[in-house]
Amino acid sequence: MELPVSSDVIHLAAFRPRAPPPVVNGKATQGGGLNESDYYQCLRDGGIVAPPGSDAPTGYETLDSPPHYDFYANTEVWGRRRRFRPSLYQLYANHEVTARLMIVISSSIRCMLNIWGVILFLRLPWITAQAGIGLTWAIILLSSFITGITGLSTSAIATNGKVKGGGTYFLISRSLGPELGGSIGLIFAFANAVAVAMHTVGFAETVVELMHENGAVMVDRMNDIRIIGVITVTCLLGISMAGMAWESKAQILFFLVIMVSFASYIVGTILPPSPQKQAKGFFSYKADIFAANFVPGWRGPEGTFFGMFSIFFPSATGILAGANISGDLRNPTVAIPRGTLMAIFWTTISYLIISATIDLYSNCPFTPSCRHGWDFSECIKNDTCAYGIINYYQVNSMSLVSAFAPLISAGIFGATLSSALACLVSAPKVFQCLCKDKLYPLIGVFGKGYGKNDEPLRGYMLTYVIAVCFVLIAELNTIAPIISNFFLCSYSLINFSCFHASVTNSPGWRPSFRFYSQWLSLLGAVCCVVIMFLLTWWAALIAFGVVFFLLGYTLYKKPAVNWGSSVQAGSYSLALNQCVGLNHVEDHVKNYRPQCLVLTGPPASRPALVDLVNCFTKRLSLMMCGNVAAASPASTQEASGERHVTWLNRRKVGAFYRGVVAAELRSGVNMLLQGAGLGRIKPNVLLMGFKTDWLSDAPQAAHAYIGILHDAFDLQYGVCVLRTREGLDASRPTQSIGFISHMEQTLTFLLLHAASVSTDPDPQPSSVFQEKQGKKTIDVYWLSDDGGLTLLLPYLLTRRRRWGRCKVRVFVGGEAEKKEEQKEDVHQFEDMVSRFRLDTNPKQDSDCGPPGQREGPWMISEEDVERNKAKVGIPRTQTHRKPELLTRGYKTYRIIYQKLLIFFSKLPCGIFSLSVRSV
Repeated sequence: MELPVSSDVIHLAAFRPRAPPPVVNGKATQGGGLNESDYYQCLRDGGIVAPPGSDAPTGYETLDSPPHYDFYANTEVWGRRRRFRPSLYQLYANHEVTARLMIVISSSIRCMLNIWGVILFLRLPWITAQAGIGLTWAIILLSSFITGITGLSTSAIATNGKVKGGGTYFLISRSLGPELGGSIGLIFAFANAVAVAMHTVGFAETVVELMHENGAVMVDRMNDIRIIGVITVTCLLGISMAGMAWESKAQILFFLVIMVSFASYIVGTILPPSPQKQAKGFFSYKADIFAANFVPGWRGPEGTFFGMFSIFFPSATGILAGANISGDLRNPTVAIPRGTLMAIFWTTISYLIISATIDLYSNCPFTPSCRHGWDFSECIKNDTCAYGIINYYQVNSMSLVSAFAPLISAGIFGATLSSALACLVSAPKVFQCLCKDKLYPLIGVFGKGYGKNDEPLRGYMLTYVIAVCFVLIAELNTIAPIISNFFLCSYSLINFSCFHASVTNSPGWRPSFRFYSQWLSLLGAVCCVVIMFLLTWWAALIAFGVVFFLLGYTLYKKPAVNWGSSVQAGSYSLALNQCVGLNHVEDHVKNYRPQCLVLTGPPASRPALVDLVNCFTKRLSLMMCGNVAAASPASTQEASGERHVTWLNRRKVGAFYRGVVAAELRSGVNMLLQGAGLGRIKPNVLLMGFKTDWLSDAPQAAHAYIGILHDAFDLQYGVCVLRTREGLDASRPTQSIGFISHMEQTLTFLLLHAASVSTDPDPQPSSVFQEKQGKKTIDVYWLSDDGGLTLLLPYLLTRRRRWGRCKVRVFVGGEAEKKEEQKEDVHQFEDMVSRFRLDTNPKQDSDCGPPGQREGPWMISEEDVERNKAKVGIPRTQTHRKPELLTRGYKTYRIIYQKLLIFFSKLPCGIFSLSVRSV
């Protein structure tokens, strides 16, 4: 049907609801009070609303809210209330836009400033003199190779979804999960705090050298560095706490200063050297000097390749400075890849150029530089040479080359202060995200933010304290190797997280950044780990020790977070592949495990039943709690409710939960029997409660109960029943519940009867099997062969700590009049049991028990036995002797495994219930 089209234009008038009047003491005020802006402000946290005139991709002008990421988030972020689609009042609210930083300023420049640190000006000439130009380039390229691979991995992770605040920690934790993410986030935040000290000490060294050149000394060199370092960190703390806007302006200023100093250095290498520069070893571009300085000239304890690498590598570790402030970026998924990779490229080029041009200095007086009109042999012989890039690696090494020396000093100030400021901002941001996730105790106080940008002021103070502690070391060559291992550890996990997310083939892993390789990421992770041990093996062990300790703590605490990590995807993939692989494995008696389907109903209502089965299935075999809910409108939610799984996890029970909805109990159990499990991992033993209300319940219910047992036998299940004196149903204390055990593909029936032997009041059903059982016995009445399950279950119980002191006693039936004739059978039985290696004590049933018990209302009468003797199929003496034998050991046994004969299917359910209850 087509709708008529009118030429008239239809105008939709927007309805603007009135804000409800404020209520004061239960009465609405008529005038004043809460205005509309205040009212909307109260509702502002509920959702994200597209303001009028925005570029919302809806196709037309509207106040309605476009689709937003937070509306589909499944978990809370940083403890905030989960956001929902906004209400009508919120659609008209004018929200303030949070200040965000531009891409180029906040990512690329920030990374370059953090990479161009103290090592560039104060140690690169000295590293070139030690390793030579060739090996220095190898050190630079190796560092760039690691950081480049890490940059590609970071770009892939950053473009796989929305990136929030927290930087590196957010990337790793949301990719690898809280176990590794939390540990590496804590280490990375600590490494950035130590890096603040490293760059500050470099700045202080430069200031102290300039002071000494002008004859200004406060105390001595070391203490002067400490004093200036503490003052500098304090000033940087003030800039950081002023907000990201001031910090960004300062970074731009530092960037311009460094660019000017670089230009001054390059121009200075082209200008002809003055006699003063030649006297200190500078001879401009000379091929023979280049050739002499191309080979290494190791000196001192650090004079090795990896010794120089450990000192240089921190100068390449600023690649994550942009990612660390991801919460302050306008578009992190664009800013992080472009800014990071651009920064790595340009800084690598600058390092190569500076190391190649620094060879203008002379390394040794016996090099060809001695033939350019100068002889340095005397100062070397007297060990008084204070110049040359191998001796003079402080400020003047590059200042002598520069066209204007003060610009190099300004560049040093800009590089050191900008890197220190970037690390001082990054460490609190990362640590704040970690604190808000509440993975570790006692650190939540540092997660509180202040201001509209949620500034971590408490985190700034903690970073300041750590930085001051390391500034007091006042030795750059000592601080640099300390943080190298921490950064390498972080980079290895970033690369591994990218590899792991790729190799798990999770549908959720689809980054928009395509220029990465999972195998290249794996290579980067391996290289980082190898280099860590090559640099300082004991520091690498400490770093991994801290990671594994925090990893173990997180695995033990199991924080309630769900981030969709690659570890979860890998666990699913591994479990799926293993399940499929089990289809090709044939069954064997050596690999038999009792995999139990336990009819618990709601597991919380029968905790004792759950606890006992968990004792012999935990970390051994499958346990599945089944619940049959009666067909009703609310039954579906009751059967599939997550609260049952939560209860099992809180009780530390390694079990699955499966609920079905059925019109009848028997049909529901039949559904569980046929559909439970996956492939080879499916139940083979049914455990259910003993029906004690058969006298008062309807006959149809008892008949359905017996039918469940026969259905289990028909489906090749073993069947198990337990009955305790205390009862198993915690929801109905008057009802005693039990369950049955049986070997697969046998027609035998096993009754488990548990009795309390303590003289104290009876324990509650919820804790009867959670207590230690003490030095009691587990009595097994093995009346006929059932394949060995009657002995296997008691053995599995004794493997648990709470049952470990219990002894297993095995009783076998016999005729009291033929004791002597049956001795040989008893020896054969003992020999057979000993082969099971169960540490049991075989006993022979004797006739020396207490006198026969009087009949009670619960016992089978003589008339019932005679009338149904043909159907029951058991002799009268055996029926009456079992209660007497069980009563004999009342003061010593803790649990009894009783083997029963199977009954005919036409046996009345009342006779069956009486026969089972009589024992």
